[in-house]
Amino acid sequence: MTNGAEQRLAEAVAVSGLADDRALLGRTSTAERVADILRDRIAEGFFPPGTRLSEDSIGGALGVSRNTLREAFRLLTHERLLVHQLNRGVFVRVVTVEDILDIYRVRLLVECGAVRGLGRPPYALEAVEAAVAAGERAAAAREWQELSTANIRFHQAVVALAGSARTDELMRGVLAELRLVFHVMDDPRRFHAPYLTRNRQILEALQAGDAAEAERLLAAYLEDSRRQLSGAYAERVAP
Repeated sequence: MTNGAEQRLAEAVAVSGLADDRALLGRTSTAERVADILRDRIAEGFFPPGTRLSEDSIGGALGVSRNTLREAFRLLTHERLLVHQLNRGVFVRVVTVEDILDIYRVRLLVECGAVRGLGRPPYALEAVEAAVAAGERAAAAREWQELSTANIRFHQAVVALAGSARTDELMRGVLAELRLVFHVMDDPRRFHAPYLTRNRQILEALQAGDAAEAERLLAAYLEDSRRQLSGAYAERVAP
């Protein structure tokens, strides 16, 4: 099968799943809701980096107008998940090493800031505990993509401790962009399994009411992750 035929087949498979999301739009269909659906699909790897997004296929699957879909594309381009190429169309963005470094700068500020700003314990850690437990189950079952998802949810849950809808929205976009990096890598176990124990350590520090220790652990975690991922990604995408 040629590369063109392979790409068309992959697109058909990815788009077919969007028909199931059509019911989510209902009568209050908006570009923002379409963008939410596409963002999730991109983050889940249905549309890998470099994939061209067909207006006809996606618009037909979701049952939305071309103008609505174009507005959704514009929103996701602003979030750096998509890129418009003149006379070629809209593509899922391919992240650069410089992007990774910037993503981790933002993560360090937001995630550590959320922990640093916690008040007096006890903290509402149910979502953090659930994410750690889900990661441990996925690792035991050797389900590495599920482990990746659990790890993302762990960091979302940590930021959610700040109780800020704006911070939650910011992290959702940052982590969706980060998942574009993981979709290029071919060994999710390598990039997630070693951090599972560290997730547990951060959770235990928070359970003990020691936010300062949790922040210290989290900062070291993010620095190690940045170094490992940026180095491996540079090798992966090098010409």
